[in-house]
Amino acid sequence: MEPQKVILFYRFTPIADPDAVLLWQRTLCEGLALKGRILISHQGINGTLGGAMGSLKRYVRATREYPNFKGIDFAWSDGTGEDFPRLRLRVRDEIVSFGAPGELVVDDHGVVGGGAHLTPQQVHQLVEERGDVVFFDARNAFEARIGRFRDAVVPDVQTTREFVGQLDSGRYDHLKQRPIVTYCTGGIRCEVLTAVMKRRGFREVYQLQGGIVSYGEEFADEGLWEGSLYLFDARMNHEFSERAKVIATCERCGDATSRYYNCANLDCRRLILLCGVCGPNNVSTHCDVSHAGAAR
Repeated sequence: MEPQKVILFYRFTPIADPDAVLLWQRTLCEGLALKGRILISHQGINGTLGGAMGSLKRYVRATREYPNFKGIDFAWSDGTGEDFPRLRLRVRDEIVSFGAPGELVVDDHGVVGGGAHLTPQQVHQLVEERGDVVFFDARNAFEARIGRFRDAVVPDVQTTREFVGQLDSGRYDHLKQRPIVTYCTGGIRCEVLTAVMKRRGFREVYQLQGGIVSYGEEFADEGLWEGSLYLFDARMNHEFSERAKVIATCERCGDATSRYYNCANLDCRRLILLCGVCGPNNVSTHCDVSHAGAAR
């Protein structure tokens, strides 16, 4: 059986006809038997796909033939097409739902006014040279419960749409004069967040190029990252090495864990952190008065 992989990718670029691009992408993916999710808007494209290695390579070559997508970077990750229930493509107002589509400006080079990109090595260099660097988590708070950069600022948000309100509240105004490195899974949320932050007076804002995925590939658990990476597919989480630190605890018994479970109550959209003992217990996966799982 041919080896399988998962690819993550995005590109901010003006797209005149998102529906036409969606039709082309659907035909391409179906022909290659790929599964996953692709979002397309007038701002660009954002996707995660799984399948056979050869099929993914053909997808990459074909997608890069489209002039607007020529410069897309594809991040490769462990996984298979079976990590996704189906192929899903959608046209949206935003490829990252920050709830501020009119605020984001995109040209042929990407997001206008966003933060400077730093490679994982450059992030380490900045930390060594400056003693006041702030890591700012651009993900939902429940993702950070199982993994984050050491001493990172983690806003209490359950969706990306809440970031604008958090910034406008003044809660983080005391950070406006400090160097800030934003990070997220693959980098796309930071593209938007850094532009939003700079428009609100944050003076020195950077973003981790390639996101946590790229950082983990380079430094694994020997750098500034601690814990497990949350994933929005059947894998749920990913460790970069066998030395990954476990920073979360089971909501039922308090033992260390990095594993989220979907609530067994079909009317509930929450996630529950459970250890290897409590997880297989069907009673534990039902929400009750002590259910503290964070919403998706």
